Amino acid sequence: MNRKKVMTALATAATLTLLMTSCANQAATPGATSAAAGGGLNLDIPVLTSIETPKDAVLPAGDGKATCESTTTLAYIGAETGANAQLGINIFNGIQLAINQHNEANPGCQVAFKKFDTEGDPTKATGPVTQATKEENIIGVVGLPFSGESKATGNIFEQQKLVHITPSATNPALVDNGWTTFFRGLGNDAVQGPAAAKFMTDQLGAKKVYLVQDDSDYGIGLGATTTAGLGDALAGSDKVTTGQKDFSATISKIINAKADAVFYSGYFAEGAPFNQQLVAKGFKGAFVGPDGVKDDQFIKQAGDASNNAFFTCPCIPGELIPTFADAYKALANAEPGTYSIEGYDAATVLLAGIDAGNQDRAKLLEWVNNYDAAGLSKHYKWDDKGELQAPAVYGYRVKDGKIVPIGPIGE
Repeated sequence: MNRKKVMTALATAATLTLLMTSCANQAATPGATSAAAGGGLNLDIPVLTSIETPKDAVLPAGDGKATCESTTTLAYIGAETGANAQLGINIFNGIQLAINQHNEANPGCQVAFKKFDTEGDPTKATGPVTQATKEENIIGVVGLPFSGESKATGNIFEQQKLVHITPSATNPALVDNGWTTFFRGLGNDAVQGPAAAKFMTDQLGAKKVYLVQDDSDYGIGLGATTTAGLGDALAGSDKVTTGQKDFSATISKIINAKADAVFYSGYFAEGAPFNQQLVAKGFKGAFVGPDGVKDDQFIKQAGDASNNAFFTCPCIPGELIPTFADAYKALANAEPGTYSIEGYDAATVLLAGIDAGNQDRAKLLEWVNNYDAAGLSKHYKWDDKGELQAPAVYGYRVKDGKIVPIGPIGE
């Protein structure tokens, strides 16, 4: 908590400094006002208030008759701390909810749950993954949340034949490594990138989009697919680095390019101060971020600057599913977040396998390979690479200080 307060104070101080100098900077930049006016954009997109869920969705409770050894364990491996920890927290709360509901309904099968913190860092993830794979009682894993750490650890899972379902890692190349234990519980960036591009040009009405990507595997991969989707609407591009604090050089390029929308391919830890500085420099257009930016922490860190923000995400708005949302809030004392329901569904797939008698690693892996059933968020059936059929990509926006859904995009 102390680190967050320090970061917030520094961000606030930086914003005040930028606000004090913004007039001078705009005056020094030819065309600053007209270049970033955002004129003609459709920024008032209606909010989605309900969604339909599959009537035959598999739920964690099952039939209540399951039996299993008391040592049977599922694990979450991913960020619990670190700059982008909130995404991991959203996921393991969803997993915890599924396991709680399962265990409450099945007194004869009390599945244990273990968590391993990677901090979302590929260089630190190999240790927790190695530790988890050596614990024989762990027969299935939900994780890892981020593409970089998934890439760094996939071979470890493969060597130990431990099935793992990522609810949020979207780099398309992850399924090209020959792993038989990796399954993706959402659409990848080959789906999200074109959908994001179409959303910006068709729904927002952007004529010139400036694309900025970070140096993560996620940011690079999504940046490439979004760039391809933008075509002639791409006004320019630039790169930033993880941990970067000053974005003034990139912002000058955006203003000079007269972009009316910016797409940031990265995570909220850098996306929030970037947009804050962008708005302080006079940018009046739309800021669009993907699932890595779609988090309440973005609003907290960017402040009022977040009012121009939209998001794309191959995730379902779990807050619009009352039974799930109510149970999640009772557990976490918070609204479901990005990928909360995907974590819940991934855990449900593994729990259903355990209930069906697949209670070792080999059998649970085979179960997931052959799985074909609906969850609350989507239908789950994987191809031989561990990829789902292209599910929907949703759009979101900031309205009244909250991230709210606006419906499927890119269709």
